[in-house]
Amino acid sequence: MVSHLLLHLDTHKSMGPDGIHPRVLRKLVEVLTKPLSIIYQHSCLNGKVPLDWKLANVTSIYKKGQKENLGNYRPVSLTSVPGKIMEQIILSAITQHVQDNQVIRPSQHGFMKGKSCLTNLISFYDKVTCSVDEGKAVHVVYLDFSKAFDTVSHSILLEKLAAHGLEGCMLCWVNNWLDGWAQRVVVNGVTSS
Repeated sequence: MVSHLLLHLDTHKSMGPDGIHPRVLRKLVEVLTKPLSIIYQHSCLNGKVPLDWKLANVTSIYKKGQKENLGNYRPVSLTSVPGKIMEQIILSAITQHVQDNQVIRPSQHGFMKGKSCLTNLISFYDKVTCSVDEGKAVHVVYLDFSKAFDTVSHSILLEKLAAHGLEGCMLCWVNNWLDGWAQRVVVNGVTSS
């Protein structure tokens, strides 16, 4: 899995605070797979996340419009590429657990592979048109929870994961990953304290 993830790194993405560029990781996949696998296994078994993986460089990316207008930039948080690979491994394990135990209903579209706002709208439209065709009244309330994941209580999330059978070192790793992040702003190569 580590080898596969390294081989499929996007070499056009930026490096994180550790200075390790995805291109380097991808080119050295044969040399790095085993040591990274050992580090990832150790991290997972001990439920500990290296502090380097929990540091983010925040930089601004130009969106559109006049470059002089600061409102035309958006902040981007760059984190360690090896840390992101570990996140993908953990995400894959949790997703597999959730699917195997049928924790998430088929009607769930957010954060699900192969599903999106578009698939949600298609499903919704299909149900509405079927109801209208049958002569039924349809009342709709649609809510968009902007930045919903950013406002989720970590303790409630961990309780729900535990209630659905996620346990041991995996739960400990997620708890450790959620806690203790640090950010610093980077402008023209200069970092904030």
